[in-house]
Amino acid sequence: MEKILAFLFAALLCLGLGGTASADPPVCAPPATGAPIFVTEDCVDPVLNNPVVDVDEWRQTPVPHRYVNGHFEGTGTRFSFYFPPKDKYEGRFFHYVLPSPSSRPGTENTPENNIAFGSASGAYYVQTNGGGSPAPATINGYRADAAASKFSRVLAAAMYGNHRPYGYRYGGSGGGYKTISGAENTSGVWDGSVPFVIGSPMSLPNMYSIRANALRVLRRGNKCSALVDAIEPGGSGDIYAGLNQEERGALTEATRFGFPPRSWYTCELMSVGALPLIFPGVKAIDPTYFTDFWNLPGYLGTDPNSSVREDRVQFETEVDAVMTGPQGAAIQLKSAPNWGDLTSFDLIFLSGNNVGKTLLMAGLVGNVASVEPYTYMANPAFVAAIQPGDKVKIDNSNFLALQTYHRHQVPTPDRYIWDPSPGFYVFDQFLKPDGTPMYPQRPILVGPLMGGTGTVQNGRIHGKMIVMETLMDIDALPWQADWYRTKVHEYLGKDLDDQFRLYYIDNADHGSEVGTALEGQIVDPGRLPTHIVRYRPVLEQLLRDLSAWVERGVKPLASTPYKVADGQVKVPALADVRKGIQPVVHLWANGRERAEVKVGEPVKFFAIIDMPPKAGKVVAAEWDFEGVGDYPVAEELRHPKQTVVLKATYTFSEPGTYFPVLRATSQREGDPDTPWARIENLDRVRVVVTPRHFHHRGHKK
Repeated sequence: MEKILAFLFAALLCLGLGGTASADPPVCAPPATGAPIFVTEDCVDPVLNNPVVDVDEWRQTPVPHRYVNGHFEGTGTRFSFYFPPKDKYEGRFFHYVLPSPSSRPGTENTPENNIAFGSASGAYYVQTNGGGSPAPATINGYRADAAASKFSRVLAAAMYGNHRPYGYRYGGSGGGYKTISGAENTSGVWDGSVPFVIGSPMSLPNMYSIRANALRVLRRGNKCSALVDAIEPGGSGDIYAGLNQEERGALTEATRFGFPPRSWYTCELMSVGALPLIFPGVKAIDPTYFTDFWNLPGYLGTDPNSSVREDRVQFETEVDAVMTGPQGAAIQLKSAPNWGDLTSFDLIFLSGNNVGKTLLMAGLVGNVASVEPYTYMANPAFVAAIQPGDKVKIDNSNFLALQTYHRHQVPTPDRYIWDPSPGFYVFDQFLKPDGTPMYPQRPILVGPLMGGTGTVQNGRIHGKMIVMETLMDIDALPWQADWYRTKVHEYLGKDLDDQFRLYYIDNADHGSEVGTALEGQIVDPGRLPTHIVRYRPVLEQLLRDLSAWVERGVKPLASTPYKVADGQVKVPALADVRKGIQPVVHLWANGRERAEVKVGEPVKFFAIIDMPPKAGKVVAAEWDFEGVGDYPVAEELRHPKQTVVLKATYTFSEPGTYFPVLRATSQREGDPDTPWARIENLDRVRVVVTPRHFHHRGHKK
């Protein structure tokens, strides 16, 4: 069976799934010395050339489909295909890309909602494990997916009749890097792609380090609550009010780097994202930085005006107990410091089985230190060897140093060897008036080496592309989609609109679902359904728009117009000017963004929900007057409309500050019953409710 499938795979590649035969299919190869392998529709990967089917069976859930699972012989690459019945198939496939490769069993299986959505959209689904780990970066980036996609066409032709299925690949975060890498380094494998919540070649570790530094100084000064109050509806809007010079400097730095101010609403619970995960890579590439930081001029560690030395911890203690479970591991210490920034730190073993070794930790609560999850998964034997009584030292020196690494990574044209005009404008804040860096620069730019694809984005795409970026993303800052659009424009010129779209989605962040994330993504705790909406429905609509664009020439709606100023992306307030595909919601309480009333006094709410031209109709609206996230009141919309005007009255029975929310849902065809492509947005106001009667003691006359 294996030999038959391999022969069929190669033979149909030679035939082009129905074209003219050639003697031997070419081997996929780099187009030039030093370039990555370029994959075409008819070439054969030098490694991924022997597909083996391990499972081939019909399944009934979530919808009827043929499930095919297998691997490429001699590699760690696994794949799964989900073929709908013939009467549901319309000649295309969707291919979801994981943010990072994985060798965990089953990671090549796509979620059930993908299977059902594919069937409802006339498509079969493709997913791989990203090539597994370890594997060459180009295999993880695009070659594993390309080989699987081409083999899926072989099986689809055998199942549905001789034809070439159209293919559309999409992925977010790390999967966005991979989706772009595939669009730039393949031709004819996929007809279009949807990279979403994307970063740039200068993302890592810089967008995380700049956040970590701001978090450190804001939290040590207890400034989170004032900052949150300023950015919430009806607040002052002045995020710098009450900050000292160091706090103002760190927050300004992060804001000008593109951190969305509205996203500080999770300040108290916000993590440092993937920074601990990235740390070992930075240390391997640039090990002397972590010594230079504390000893050389020009680094924060030697700045007498910085609090970083006060936050440094080097504390010796002993292991009291080790706790492990399916969710990770933690170490209880006999004693722990009560100062410093211990968001992440090294635990250095001074005795025991691991003497001389270091374990990366992900935080300290009381005397309990959490092991960084990826570190634990990579080496559980290390944790298993820890014993009570082992002497250890808590040392956060390296983590503190990493928090300002971005200052020493300025991608000036003479250093960014991948492009003579790199255009990373958020780094301009670190330049002197004469254009030279104001801080010492490290000998190498780390960011372009950390994309995990073996390639560096350049904008030279093949096939059509729709990019989706969210305006409250703190893990892929919104300006980066503008940077990539600029690179694609440099390549395509006047033909940009024939091949490319960019949509910004408001009130959405890095993870698709409110409570969880897409597989493998880093998403902060504290994400609230009162502040953000799901963006998965947007992806569903974009995949359908992309297929209509490729297959029938139906042009997608116009890209979102926007401006970038000091790193911040701004979109128009009105739907007919903002364009794109998302509803726009405007909500007022007693005619204002902020209302102040007494207990029992009715508050009158007024709202307008408007759709961009041709983007669909409003099919649902839900109220959450007390702002707790449950949306208990659903409006009865008799007929879907492009514009909906709503009025409501609500009376608060207890004093307090409330943030009522209205969430709206649209659907392109105006179908209120379909579960697919139901695109959301929201708006919020502030209502301050005071007691009806005040009792004052007063003074006797």
